[in-house]
Amino acid sequence: MLTVESLKKSYDDTAGRRSRRPGNEGTRVYAVGGVDFEVHDGELFTLLGPSGCGKTTTLRSVAGLERPTEGRVTLGGRVLFDAEQGINMRANRRGLGMVFQSYAIWPHMTVFKNVSFPLEVLPRTKRPGRREIEERVEQVLDVIELGAYASRPATKLSGGQQQRLALGRALVTRPELMLLDEPLSNLDAKLRETMRFELKRLQRELNLTAIYVTHDQSEALVMSNRIAVMNQGRIEQIGKPREIYTKPATRFVAEFIGTSNFMEAKVVSVDGREVRVDTAHGPLVAGEVDKAPAVGDTVMISIRPECVDLSPERRGNVPNEWSGQVLTRAFLGDVVDHIVGVGDLEIRNRSNPNLSIPPGTEVHFSVAPDKVTLVPVD
Repeated sequence: MLTVESLKKSYDDTAGRRSRRPGNEGTRVYAVGGVDFEVHDGELFTLLGPSGCGKTTTLRSVAGLERPTEGRVTLGGRVLFDAEQGINMRANRRGLGMVFQSYAIWPHMTVFKNVSFPLEVLPRTKRPGRREIEERVEQVLDVIELGAYASRPATKLSGGQQQRLALGRALVTRPELMLLDEPLSNLDAKLRETMRFELKRLQRELNLTAIYVTHDQSEALVMSNRIAVMNQGRIEQIGKPREIYTKPATRFVAEFIGTSNFMEAKVVSVDGREVRVDTAHGPLVAGEVDKAPAVGDTVMISIRPECVDLSPERRGNVPNEWSGQVLTRAFLGDVVDHIVGVGDLEIRNRSNPNLSIPPGTEVHFSVAPDKVTLVPVD
């Protein structure tokens, strides 16, 4: 549906140029350094990354609110932007719906008028008749569950209702593609969690194709069909949420998505999809490895805290069993985190709250081979 190819967006480093000697041309700063991805019909595709990684600039380039430096953007066979051919379709002609971080609700209008406004300002040749406008607005209000509030001033809605109103205003134009730029960031934590499922429900029911921008890992994992993890203007990995979490392609992805235990290791043997490594604290076996490294390679081991099986007693018949001492623990409500010291290494375990081991206790822990992830050393 949407294809983005070799997209780049750069800015002149004017501040840097002023600090250099006269005649120096300065440098170009790339907010987006060459990204490629496709968004399929009916898919919620998320651009995830920290502040300043280029995700919003990428979204605004698709929307037509930024002019990229290089690249090509096509939607359903239409060329929206092509740097080589000099094509840059105006934002209001791209037929996209956009929901911004701030809802930009018109405070002097009712809920109904907020939703109908995008239809009422269309060119006369494309503007639906009054009756059709009313029908489409009523349909959208029913979908976002605001039909009972049609005549209410928009400012009298709650935060969650205003978020749905902003979504409804974008939906009423029936766009080919929805663009959502951190639309839940202004909500409190509890409401934000509720609205994740609400947005996902609407996206599925309406079969919306959408690009969603967020820095919130939990939000991305809950809502997305696929995720593109961005860092410093580039995409580090694209995949389904479970794949991104369990099989990170780089250390950055493993660190940014959730929490991980890291240690450096050297490959000592490879047997099919099973890899044996040596670390400074003992041997480990990694199973179900998709792309096996070569013997002698240095790799980074990534182990998620919930995959560390902690026990006060040694079992002896399980792979990857190590011994250590509990350094500290933290009760987090639905889980308990233990920090276990193995020499100068600290391993984080995340357990059911029924298991709570005091600091200073000698313990044993193990990790199933298929939970040991090998990450290439950058």
